[in-house]
Amino acid sequence: MSSNTNLHYNVPRDTSTSVNAPHQSQASSPLNQERQAFNQRADRLRAQGYTHLPVIRETLADLDTPVSTYLKLAAQPYTYLFESVQGGDKWGRYSIIGLPCNKVYRFFGCELEVEEQGELTESRSVADPLETVRELQAQFKVADVAGAPDMLGGLVGYFGYEIVGHIEPRLNLASKEDAIGTPDIMLMVSTDVLVFDNLSGRIFMVTLADLSVDNAFDIAEAHLDACVAGLASSFAAPVVKANEQTTTESEYQLHFSQPEFEAAVDRCRDYIRDGDIMQVVLSQRLSVPYAGRPFDLYRALRTINPSPYMYFMDMGGFEIVGSSPEILVRLQDDSVTVRPIAGTRHRGDTLESDQALEVELLNDDKELAEHLMLIDLGRNDVGRIATIGSVRLTEKMQVERYSHVMHIVSNVDGTIKPEYDAIDVLKATFPAGTVSGAPKIRAMEIIHELEPIKRGIYSGAVGYLGWNGNMDTAIAIRTAVIKDGVLNVQAGAGIVADSVPASEWEETLNKARAMVSAVEMATQGLGFNKRPSV
Repeated sequence: MSSNTNLHYNVPRDTSTSVNAPHQSQASSPLNQERQAFNQRADRLRAQGYTHLPVIRETLADLDTPVSTYLKLAAQPYTYLFESVQGGDKWGRYSIIGLPCNKVYRFFGCELEVEEQGELTESRSVADPLETVRELQAQFKVADVAGAPDMLGGLVGYFGYEIVGHIEPRLNLASKEDAIGTPDIMLMVSTDVLVFDNLSGRIFMVTLADLSVDNAFDIAEAHLDACVAGLASSFAAPVVKANEQTTTESEYQLHFSQPEFEAAVDRCRDYIRDGDIMQVVLSQRLSVPYAGRPFDLYRALRTINPSPYMYFMDMGGFEIVGSSPEILVRLQDDSVTVRPIAGTRHRGDTLESDQALEVELLNDDKELAEHLMLIDLGRNDVGRIATIGSVRLTEKMQVERYSHVMHIVSNVDGTIKPEYDAIDVLKATFPAGTVSGAPKIRAMEIIHELEPIKRGIYSGAVGYLGWNGNMDTAIAIRTAVIKDGVLNVQAGAGIVADSVPASEWEETLNKARAMVSAVEMATQGLGFNKRPSV
């Protein structure tokens, strides 16, 4: 972090005020004038029903990275780091760091727990968890600030796969064994956020001032002062040592044996031949003891398998580490986006073999048929909440490459109807067809019949519901859940009529290998302790 901490005060004096107005000298713009301007606007906003006003500072951070900044300021429970890589090889412009959240919502089925400041403050039954999430989000009415980053906090966390039972009554099925024991929905109330601009090397420090408090401005200033001090502090990277025994693929416990999995594939094919289903996505879980630091795994994963959605979330009693290639759904202003991924090949050992595998993939009738089916499913999902005529296929059958696999991807956009919001969009698209099948409802009934354990976070949604009404969620694939000293990763394969059971088994392993490699790298000390061969 540069020692120069001349900051911009971005306390807006009006809705039209840019966040880039520079902080003036004490003589011409003393802090009490900033306070007075804040209080005047706060009075107007309070009268309009607003609950919070963002207070923003901006500083140069060209000597820091999102990883080092997270370790400096946020490496504790109820924090998160979101990063992205676009097109498989370009870092996204913005990274988002969530500072410790003081309030957390957990849903176990229809039971809601509320934790504040580390204490359980509320426990009650609710009729519909997703409607309750909508009500909880509506408690925050956050004022806009011109020129501010899009992400100013929100409800951040995940929606587990089994919440589909609250969307479709036919899928409110008997509970299965829950080997991990995580909530079905868990959301952190994120009001203090750092937005890292990787292009300019700047950080926007955001805190939401609570308009119900008389000294809201001073509290916000204190929060931002603490951020500035933390950024300016010296930082010693944590020592990463190799474990005495590294973790390899052979040590993972499989919750499906290969014969059991292949028998389940055959059963899926029977359903397809009988006309019940066109495709079903069958998955298996791999588990292994993990004694390392969860954030070391994230550091390894972002190196091995950079992806459009990379996330580390410390959820208090467990961690979520992921590098998902696929949007579940994004709502940006009035635009809804889904991005189906279907069709997979492993990466080639050479450029020539890699290109040959791409040609093979794009000429595989099975993979193309599966992908076209999921494009149609994506169109139908978006069409449920989009204005008539607005649904468009904006990208068709492009190949994206990741560390261990390549995929065929497409992009579907639509314009949301004015009567709908982010929860409606989530309900219309959840879960993705790429992790369930088609038709969705029957596919999920078959998944419930054949998979031995509850999916939990896997194949659900990870991301945020922003205070501004926007939403960005990834499908929880290529994702590890670390809890009680055990690391769990799950992967699936799309079963169609001509699937070969052994090949589908191998596809699940290929999809899990990026995480397996990251675990091996993390347990080997992130490669720092290796010595060259002589």
